[in-house]
Amino acid sequence: MQKVHTAFLLPFLISHACGQNISFISDPGVLGPPLEVAHAYYQQWPTGLDPRNAYNGVNDVFTVGELTSLTQEVAYPNLEMNQPPGGAINYTTMPPTGKNYQQYLIGVQSVVIDSLDRLWILDTGRVLTADNVLLQSVYGGPKLIGVNLENNTVVKTIVFPPTVAYGDSYLNDVRFDLRSNLSNSSGEGFAYITDSSAEGHNALIVVDLGSGESWRHLGLISAVRSVSQFLPFIWGQPLYYAQAREPYSTFSMGSDGIALSADGEMLYWCPIASRYMFAAPTARLRDRGESSELLAQQSVVNLGEKGLSDGLETDSNGMIYVGNNEGNAINVYNPNNGTVLTFVRDPRINWVDTMSVATDGYLYFTVNQLNFGGFTYPKTDRRVRPFALFKVKLPDGGSKVSLLTPQKRRGF
Repeated sequence: MQKVHTAFLLPFLISHACGQNISFISDPGVLGPPLEVAHAYYQQWPTGLDPRNAYNGVNDVFTVGELTSLTQEVAYPNLEMNQPPGGAINYTTMPPTGKNYQQYLIGVQSVVIDSLDRLWILDTGRVLTADNVLLQSVYGGPKLIGVNLENNTVVKTIVFPPTVAYGDSYLNDVRFDLRSNLSNSSGEGFAYITDSSAEGHNALIVVDLGSGESWRHLGLISAVRSVSQFLPFIWGQPLYYAQAREPYSTFSMGSDGIALSADGEMLYWCPIASRYMFAAPTARLRDRGESSELLAQQSVVNLGEKGLSDGLETDSNGMIYVGNNEGNAINVYNPNNGTVLTFVRDPRINWVDTMSVATDGYLYFTVNQLNFGGFTYPKTDRRVRPFALFKVKLPDGGSKVSLLTPQKRRGF
């Protein structure tokens, strides 16, 4: 039997297919519970948030704000604290740096409300200039500030020494464990912070909230660092880093997203420039003995791939929610069986920056179009306002985790 060459058949098939109504399977674009709009940001560019209406954004007016309506925000805890005298940049140094004011906000990245309803503001001390240069910090700029939400007053400021927050560190996100039996020295609990520096000084930072002491762990291992030549694609577009006056490069940001297990015994984190998630026992990170760094490194577990994530969050069922920015989604990691599944997916999702679980049983998260910012390829700001704060109902009655000794009282 004589063979018929496909090359001769192809034009015939195309000519007969034209004009016919042929249907192919296509991506539905959505999955999971419906998204609800919690806030639309027309001025601010949001990153961190907490559902008690506090969040942080970046512009010339304020770096921490409170949501007052669906589309309006005001400076928090007050406008004065958000406006350092003469601005947040110190031009007397060469090159310029962020200012060293301990009583003012310089460059806030994250805000978190703990189990005692206290707001904590994480200040990087670093400032992004108008031409997208991220300036280094100096002592006094990087700090953790506690605010009493009942009267909106600052009641505690923990300043990080240069041996903990380097000039090129970037203090990204923070989680709190307030169980009093964790610390013999203070009994006030601990904070865990990621250093996501694009310059390579990545690590986890631990803070004793009572004494104010802080230290670094895991600063020498790959689990907190970026994957070499990491190149994500958001909405089909490549995401290169494009700082002003420098050539394009791939993303190199390290440990960023962070979450505590529901019982506080494990800390989860992920570098931005990686699709892997890692975990380590919190007891190893709190340890400061002679072999503590060796033991901390040896305790790290690679939990496998879960998508490109910025923020992480935990609910009361122990589920770990992780961004999947390349998939327009939020995934969920189940520590009981090690699986990663899609929780919610929607075409309106691009860059999920920060997630926060509230006592109302919703997962809140910011979508801030970071992938379209002026510090990415092709060095033009392609973001379209408004930016979004979405919320989605958690499954199985999930709610906010409370890591708190029962007899503790509210307040500082």
